[in-house]
Amino acid sequence: MNAPAAPGPHVVARIGALLRAVGATEPTGASTTELAVATSLARPTAHRLLVSLADQGLIDRDRVTGRWTLGPELYLLGAGAAGRYDISEQARDIVGRLARETGESAFLSARRGDETVCVLSEEGSFPLRSHVLHEGVRFPLGVASAGLAILSHLPVREIDDYLARVDLEKSWGPEHSGGAIAARIEATRARGYAVNPALLVEGSWGLGAAVFDRAGRPAWALSLTGVETRFRPDRIREMGDLLLDQAHLLTGRLRV
Repeated sequence: MNAPAAPGPHVVARIGALLRAVGATEPTGASTTELAVATSLARPTAHRLLVSLADQGLIDRDRVTGRWTLGPELYLLGAGAAGRYDISEQARDIVGRLARETGESAFLSARRGDETVCVLSEEGSFPLRSHVLHEGVRFPLGVASAGLAILSHLPVREIDDYLARVDLEKSWGPEHSGGAIAARIEATRARGYAVNPALLVEGSWGLGAAVFDRAGRPAWALSLTGVETRFRPDRIREMGDLLLDQAHLLTGRLRV
């Protein structure tokens, strides 16, 4: 008897897209229709793949609401990879310190290919929050302060290659044209940290500083988000300097 054929690259890409889309909706999950829209799949195709993933324990479906969430098998797989990729324990006290000292929401994001993924968060004491970032949410490099900080510290050739093959303006508006992002990269390199002046959500500002791996590449970013009234020029400089200090501290820990 012949072995079953391996799934083609397009199927694997669809499965990957669905898993990322489900992860972005944690912990509430998403409906089949929402996931089909998020991944540009026909609803029957999305449903068939989701059922197959559920059979493997990679996702779960709530019997009452019908919403899909990440499954136990992904937890076990993630636990096995955590030793190489997860720096949450090294960063937890730093993220907490940023939230306490600024009163803003603080985050750690990891680079994953052309995206950043929020992996750790801590709410500050200030009662108004922007709610742009949460654990599991993904943004393309150059979008949001964490992705801009990481992109800005890549080699120039890699930056040029990235901006040549992606069209952020189409999905994120004219503020994310190639020229606009290039100008923000230049400003980020000059000051050391990235500033997102309410480019994603009106009234929501963010600051980000890159964290480097042992090879000296920007692999993570620390960031702060809050309402515009809290991000005046003098306070931006103060919080930006604090972010840089803590990013350098975390980088040092990771190089030991």
